[in-house]
Amino acid sequence: MGIYTLNTHHYLCTVWIIYFYCVKYRKSKKNGGIALNNTKFRKFHFKAFILEALGKQHFHEPTEIQERLIPSILNGSSAIGQSQTGTGKTLAYLLPIIERIDPVMNECQAIITAPTRELADQIYKEFLKFLPEKENGYRVKKIVGGTDRRRMIEKLKNVPHVVIGTPGRISDLVKNNALDIYTAYMLVVDEADQMLDMGFLEEVDYIAARMAEKLQMLVFSATIPEKMQPFLKKYMQNPKFVQIEPKQAAAKEIEHLLLPSRHRDVSKLVVEISKAIHPFLALIFANTKTKADEISSAMLENGCKVETLHGGLAPRERKQAMKRIERLECQYVVATDLASRGIDIKGVSHVINAEMPEDIDFYIHRVGRTGRAGASGTAITIYQQEDESKLRALEKRGIRFCHVDLKNGEWIEMNKRKEHKATIHEPKITLPKPKKIKPGYKKKLKKSQERQHKKRR
Repeated sequence: MGIYTLNTHHYLCTVWIIYFYCVKYRKSKKNGGIALNNTKFRKFHFKAFILEALGKQHFHEPTEIQERLIPSILNGSSAIGQSQTGTGKTLAYLLPIIERIDPVMNECQAIITAPTRELADQIYKEFLKFLPEKENGYRVKKIVGGTDRRRMIEKLKNVPHVVIGTPGRISDLVKNNALDIYTAYMLVVDEADQMLDMGFLEEVDYIAARMAEKLQMLVFSATIPEKMQPFLKKYMQNPKFVQIEPKQAAAKEIEHLLLPSRHRDVSKLVVEISKAIHPFLALIFANTKTKADEISSAMLENGCKVETLHGGLAPRERKQAMKRIERLECQYVVATDLASRGIDIKGVSHVINAEMPEDIDFYIHRVGRTGRAGASGTAITIYQQEDESKLRALEKRGIRFCHVDLKNGEWIEMNKRKEHKATIHEPKITLPKPKKIKPGYKKKLKKSQERQHKKRR
């Protein structure tokens, strides 16, 4: 009897173990082949659908900025995250916001601001990836300029839980009582330094002043300018501050090529470079809208498939250009820094700097668009003599340049560039020769010249 009971017990245990692992396997397979227990995001105690979405997108381990900021944001603390592009800043605030939103409440709870329509659209699409697939009750609205205002106001009658958009259009709707935000208690200011550069901080201030009294503000940026300090102190008391220093200025997989302009026409030179590299997708940077248009025109005349991105384009034109870029209908994208910053353009094999940026930090932002996720990339920079100090500063940050030139469509490797330093040319001092040459004249003349040289120095 005892043996029978023991065997039956073993049999039941075996059946239960097999059933347990079968269920676990099915859940693992359902979640993109990754068991939820294996993700390190579990320690944040996110809702099951968030962990499921992380698994499907193969996010298994939080980045440094996510590790250090997510707990504070979940606790309701204001925070400042300062780090370079590609460090996971977006998920550092998106995941806690989704976790804290209550879909049962019929009121606006969070506002996410971005300096450009393209970046707002990117954040909106990323947000949707982490919501439950079935009917979930979460209402998220994208509010940007360049869209039908009346239709947008009509849609806002069903109050969104989360608003993602540009400060200008959001503040406009608030002023016209089309959007109630007094209940919203979470505000994100993404790419804050760019907000300041583009003059949007006043609109952000207007939005923040009309939100809930106990406001949790989350500011993310590559740099925190001194001019922004009064705004931050106005809304943030003892915020959690995290600064992530880049381990290296740029990815190891990126090859940095330097090409001297030698007084050649930059637009024509860019066309020559584009023909010599045969890129999958090349991102070409100019410092101004005018220069970007010049380069685009030159490339179109030479039969290149090119799109242009800068602040001078109409909203509809920019939206259509982004769609064509996403569909890979072009091989080249000419852009300015402000128009393209924060936008994730996939598949960039080459970055061409038609001009050195005024701020060398923008060089890091630019070249960071290629060489992502372990892939290799090439950054080609056309430089002038006056760019020497910027190049030396980048070399101190660990950037290793390869010096090249382009002649008749062929790449020529050059020796290291010559540094142009100011030199002082001393005038040659001549003394009148006496009519009669005395003994030791040459020695006395030499000593006299040395004394004058010494005095002049």
